Amino acid sequence: MIFTTKAEYGVRLLVELGRQSQRHPVSLKAIAEAEGLPLAYLERIVALLKRAGLVESTRGAHGGYRLARGPAAIAMDEVVLALEGTVAPMECFVDDRAGGGRVLCSHHDDEGRGCATKLLWTRVQAGVLKTLGQTTLAELVDFDARQRPRERADATATATTAA
Repeated sequence: MIFTTKAEYGVRLLVELGRQSQRHPVSLKAIAEAEGLPLAYLERIVALLKRAGLVESTRGAHGGYRLARGPAAIAMDEVVLALEGTVAPMECFVDDRAGGGRVLCSHHDDEGRGCATKLLWTRVQAGVLKTLGQTTLAELVDFDARQRPRERADATATATTAA
């Protein structure tokens, strides 16, 4: 299963907002620069996150974006579904949640029989959604905080060794 850059960048944007959750609103320009992401693309992504009720904006000189809820109250399934629309492990796989929650296969014949791999892809999808649902933004923010000092130490060690 491959998620698009929309999901990747959206999660990175939320992690950055989560790091700043107790502070002032953060501008998208600052996030784009800090994360090395294209500002125009982040503007489209943040609109989806805002529509999903995950972020809120403040206008003005000190405006920007902040989380609409605490990081512990934001599960990654909500984020990924807001950005990607669906989580389908294969191109031929359609999740018909609006139509009753059935998992459809584009290879179904007129009698409703699909290909032999439908069971596998149904389980893969359920596993991915379960993992996303059990992972909170707070966990990612904490993981990021633990990783950043290590990255800085590695960069310092590399610079010292090169000198």
